[in-house]
Amino acid sequence: MMRGGRPIRVVVVDDSSLMRAMIRSALSGEGDIEVVGLAAHVGEGREMIRNLDPDVITLDVEMPGMSGLDFLEKIMTLRPTPVVMVSSLTARGTETALEALSIGAVDAIAKPDSPQATAAWGPLLRDVVRVAAAARVQRRAVRAPVARAAAAPPASARRPAAAPTGRRMVAIGASTGGVGALGQLFQVLGRRCALPILITQHMPAGYTERFAGRLATETGLDVAEGRDGEIMRAGMIRIAPGDRHMTVARSGAGLIVQVGGTEPVSGHCPSVDRLFHSVAQAAGEQALGVILTGMGRDGADGLLAMRQAGARCLGQSPDSCVVYGMPKAAMQLGAVAEELNIPALAERIAAQGSAGSARHAM
Repeated sequence: MMRGGRPIRVVVVDDSSLMRAMIRSALSGEGDIEVVGLAAHVGEGREMIRNLDPDVITLDVEMPGMSGLDFLEKIMTLRPTPVVMVSSLTARGTETALEALSIGAVDAIAKPDSPQATAAWGPLLRDVVRVAAAARVQRRAVRAPVARAAAAPPASARRPAAAPTGRRMVAIGASTGGVGALGQLFQVLGRRCALPILITQHMPAGYTERFAGRLATETGLDVAEGRDGEIMRAGMIRIAPGDRHMTVARSGAGLIVQVGGTEPVSGHCPSVDRLFHSVAQAAGEQALGVILTGMGRDGADGLLAMRQAGARCLGQSPDSCVVYGMPKAAMQLGAVAEELNIPALAERIAAQGSAGSARHAM
């Protein structure tokens, strides 16, 4: 992927000379990416970013003087630029990787841990940098420090079970950029939505439990991974496990969560399309569907099915998406009634919780 006919320009910030050389070699493999700066510490990286204005930054976590996460925070608040974390601490599913995504990194990958892993790592790094180059990162407000949390306790241990809500519910799909978008969404929404919310966020196994625990700790809401057979109740928020699909089914006058199946749907497991199609069948006009930032088109077909079943369907606005891919595909298909930024989406979800049906939510 070229940007305006020129290669993607990258600044590499890593205190290891060996890793700087490996990253430069990996990124230069196909000619569409150019490493324009190699920085051994944060101070040098800051100057290179200011002077070279790169399209993408790769950043280590363990750095002398200032950690990579602290530097990432400064980048996202002072000079928003797509960042890919490349560190031994950012293997997919680790708390450090999740924290980096919450701050605003587009992606986080681990350094190769063996010569055998290096061959596959180069193409992965190039693909991640290409995605990052297309990302539209947002300036972030300075955040208060968030304590790192252990896995959240079961929902039943956090508060008494709420009443079922019939077939009224909210379904949300997200991918690249979704960690930050969902964090912002629930900070704004707080406890104002009395409906159950199901979320499919593209994440590998290992991420989702930590992500749910992090959201629960930061918001005080009932957030957990989806569990097969759980009755859907007011205020619960469930996230699809990273290696299984999550759907919803009718159970008497209400709904239950179903978790199972590992075959990719629309190229993904968990799949947003799989969730949305099940919501269309089980909840129909009683549901609200929301599609957030992400690459590709997963969720577009399912959201259209929801809209055709009478559900209200919303998409994240282009200027607020990290990657305007999934919402764009849904919009082009006619699945989206309106595109809104995250605070406005939170207000519509809150309104849905106090409305009689999705048709009366707006």
